[in-house]
Amino acid sequence: MAEVEFTIGHKEYQLRAQDGEERLLERAAAVLDNEARQILEQAGRMPEPRLLLLAGLMLADRFVSLEARAEKAERLANRLQSNPARVEVPVIPADLKEAMAELAARAESLAERLEEQRAG
Repeated sequence: MAEVEFTIGHKEYQLRAQDGEERLLERAAAVLDNEARQILEQAGRMPEPRLLLLAGLMLADRFVSLEARAEKAERLANRLQSNPARVEVPVIPADLKEAMAELAARAESLAERLEEQRAG
């Protein structure tokens, strides 16, 4: 186990972390420290238990908000997966296809006649 040192607000702490989890503990402590420092900037010095309580409550509030947003996004994703958007593909009517094919055949015939007239 590794010892991890960090500061939250105005106090230094040491905790043991499982090998490989040191960075996780450091990141979590940094998030809590950031919240504590914001509280100290607004309210000034305060007892450590109160500071940790307020910082924890602020982070819990943010967590609840993000959790609600994640649940809403998950519901939307599930709804989109179960009812995918319809993609409409235009269909060319059969009579229009026939008319276009006839026009193409006429154009080819005219092109052949012009080539014959130039050659002859």
